[in-house]
Amino acid sequence: MSILIDQNTRVVVQGLTGREGSFHADQMKKFGTQVVAGVTPGKGGTEVDGVPVFDTMREAIEKTSPNCSVSFVPGPGSADAVMEAADAGIPLIVAITERTPIHDEARAYRYVKDRGLRLIGPNCPGLVSAGKSKVGIMPNQLFKEGNVGVVSRSGTLTYEMVNELSSRNIGQSTVLGIGGDPIIGTSFTDALELFNADPDTHLIVLIGEIGGTDEEDAARYIGDHGSKPVVAFISGRTAPPGKRMGHAGAIITGGQGGPEHKVQAFEKVGVPVANTIAEVADLAARRLGAAT
Repeated sequence: MSILIDQNTRVVVQGLTGREGSFHADQMKKFGTQVVAGVTPGKGGTEVDGVPVFDTMREAIEKTSPNCSVSFVPGPGSADAVMEAADAGIPLIVAITERTPIHDEARAYRYVKDRGLRLIGPNCPGLVSAGKSKVGIMPNQLFKEGNVGVVSRSGTLTYEMVNELSSRNIGQSTVLGIGGDPIIGTSFTDALELFNADPDTHLIVLIGEIGGTDEEDAARYIGDHGSKPVVAFISGRTAPPGKRMGHAGAIITGGQGGPEHKVQAFEKVGVPVANTIAEVADLAARRLGAAT
């Protein structure tokens, strides 16, 4: 099994006719994903590599029955694209776009949540269920089917982590990039709940970073409800005090969000925190070996 996406996922690409949308839609198709439609206002009736383009999400749903959207619509229109997908009832909405204004993020987050739908992102690489489906921009060649769930705030570190796991012949159930902005649709805790409910995920790798309190919230959830082993990594631990990291969410304010507090929170509930990505893979290998 996997979480959120599988071989039955049918994807509509918002912004398919743009450079990023068309490139990554092609990569998703090569991975095996069912890319059934694209939406670009004013481009309805055209095609991109055999994928029909529609003017609106509602028209795309009527004609092609997608159950997931992925948006490459640029920042100023990104929130509107997410809300159009939600208004059309798409159950899983993946917002790849970065530089979405924070007040727009807040509006889109509430709009999706109020309708009981799920948002991944914004400013995220998407998600992959190896051997089944890919929604987003992660490189196709990294993945191997297996039993490790990966959830990360950092796109680049996600790729590095998967490469380290696959190079050790450790496959993944689902790899999920939740995004690094202050307001995101799916949190670490949300992802942990999904992985805990997936019988084919035997171990979870969590990649956090400085800023915010999402990692501390995840540690509390693990302590109270965690049913599977977790290993973690916190990026930015060597950043000088007051240094602003690349992600908008990686900001330490009011004494909260510091790396040592995150490490202590995880270690308190029995989650080892590695010093390097390679060490995370080593820890995962040892934990999987102990479980078999």
